[in-house]
Amino acid sequence: MGQEFVGIVSIVILMAIGVILGYVLSQLILGYLTLNLITFLGTISLIIIFGTLYFVLFWEFKKRQSPSFSPQPSYPTPEPTADAHLQNQLFALVGGDRGTATRLVEQLKQNHPDMSENWYWQRAIADLERDRER
Repeated sequence: MGQEFVGIVSIVILMAIGVILGYVLSQLILGYLTLNLITFLGTISLIIIFGTLYFVLFWEFKKRQSPSFSPQPSYPTPEPTADAHLQNQLFALVGGDRGTATRLVEQLKQNHPDMSENWYWQRAIADLERDRER
C-alpha cells in the first residue's frame, strides 16, 4: 500500500506542477508576465521538476507492468548429460544394460531432486559397488 500511496501523491504533484507550468508559460506567451530572472528560473525549475517526476513515475509503472526480462533461447536447451566416463563405468557395472542404468539414475533423480547430472551417475555407481560388496 505504501508504494501505491506514493504513486498517487506523485501523480497529484505531477498534475499540479503541470497546471502551474502551463499557466506560467501561457502568461509569458500572452505577455501578461514579464520575462525576468525570477520568472525564467521559476519556469526552468518547474520544467525540471515536471520532467523528473514524469520520468521516475512512469519508469516505475513500466517496471511494475513488464515482467522481469528473461530471454528465451530460440533453440531448445539440451538435457544435461553426465561425463562419458561415468556413464561407461555405470554401463559396465550393469553389464551393458542401458535401460537398467537409466532406471537407476531416474530413480535417484526422483529421490534426490536438484542435484547435478554427474552426482546421479556417481551415486548410482557407488550404490551398485556398495551392494556388490555385501
